[in-house]
Amino acid sequence: QVQLVESGGGLVQAGGSLRLSCAASGRTFSSYGMGWFRQAPGKEREFVASISWTGKKTYYADSVKGRFTISRDNDKNTLYLQMNSLKPEDTAVYYCALRLTQYSDNADFGSWGQGTQVTVSS
Repeated sequence: QVQLVESGGGLVQAGGSLRLSCAASGRTFSSYGMGWFRQAPGKEREFVASISWTGKKTYYADSVKGRFTISRDNDKNTLYLQMNSLKPEDTAVYYCALRLTQYSDNADFGSWGQGTQVTVSS
C-alpha cells in the first residue's frame, strides 16, 4: 500500500510562486510514473502535469505550460511541482497521484494523496 502526502500549499498573491511536495512511502517510488492534478470548487478534477518513472518525460496541461515544472527526486521518494506566475484561476486543491503499473507512462493513476490547498489572490 502506497501513501502519498502533499505539502507546500498556501495563500499567495497573483504573480507569486509556490513549490508543492509529495512524499511517497510504501512502494518502490522510482519505478512509477507520477502526476499532479487539481480540483477547484464546483469543478471536476483536472490533470496538471505528469512525469515518467525515469524522470525524463514530462507532460503539462496547456493552462500551466511554461509556468509550472514537475520534477522528482527518487533518492528522497519525493515529487515536486514548482508553480510560478500564479493566477487566481490556479486556485484549487492539488493532489499528487501514482500510476497503477510500474514502468509505464500510460497506466491510469490510482493512488492519491489527501491534497493541499493553493489559493491565489488577485
